[in-house]
Amino acid sequence: MGVAEILRAARDDLDSAGLRGSFLVCDLDTGDELGIDPDTEYPSASLVKVPLAVATLERVARGELDPTTPIVVQPGRVTAPGPVGITKFRHPATIALEDLLYLTLSISDNAAADALFGLTPPEAVTAELDRLGIEGISVRHLLHELTRTPTEMLDPAHAHLAHTLAITATTAGHGHPVPQLDISRANTGSARAFVELLQKIWRPSSIRPEAAAQIRRLMGENMLRNRLAPDFGSDASRWSSKTGTLINLRHEIGVVEHADGQTFAVAALTESTVPATNQPGAEAVMAAVARLLRDELRRM
Repeated sequence: MGVAEILRAARDDLDSAGLRGSFLVCDLDTGDELGIDPDTEYPSASLVKVPLAVATLERVARGELDPTTPIVVQPGRVTAPGPVGITKFRHPATIALEDLLYLTLSISDNAAADALFGLTPPEAVTAELDRLGIEGISVRHLLHELTRTPTEMLDPAHAHLAHTLAITATTAGHGHPVPQLDISRANTGSARAFVELLQKIWRPSSIRPEAAAQIRRLMGENMLRNRLAPDFGSDASRWSSKTGTLINLRHEIGVVEHADGQTFAVAALTESTVPATNQPGAEAVMAAVARLLRDELRRM
């Protein structure tokens, strides 16, 4: 099949799985790319932790923050399924800044991320992104906002109602009565914006080498491996990534480094039109579409 036929088949597969999305795969050495609506903006959910880590480590590199500084983190006390780490703690914990970065990127701990935001607030992260020439990513609020959606307000047996609201209340311009899903109020980004961020982390750029190296290591230790990892990780490739999940949104960005030297940045930002919390079939299709784009680029 030609590229047009491949993209049409990929869109059909997404539609059959009840998904819409913004996908982009880019060869980090040649710049060749292939995508589906790569410039469509979505709420970024936990993907925002990557630019947060960039801003934090840039400040560490400049000597403004000490990675050994002990920080008292208040417990999240969240009881709903999903969040992990300190977000579920019931008592305060004292954790070094550098260890908060591990919790933030490798296990996606919202409370750890908010402790880092306490040192570098959203507006300061935005200023750091501007200084580094990173465009298309908006950072507006803390991560605890992601645990204050209709999903957490309803009994788990009625979670489908929160998904129904998320699906049906979106306006044509991606506005939404749930602020965490409204692109004018939420942390946001597109597949292209996150691929360009990954490019700066994996290849020499305005980001300091020591900061980029630490982010690559922490993304390589990502413990959430159920989404794109089954299609990209193998004995002959290394998959480093960050996921993002919020009500009906399922995202993942990452870089696959093949043993033959080829390296691809991958971004898959999706929203489901099916009012259900657990959709392993949809996640499998999401991964298959991302891999299809990567496979076609490898052949080009």
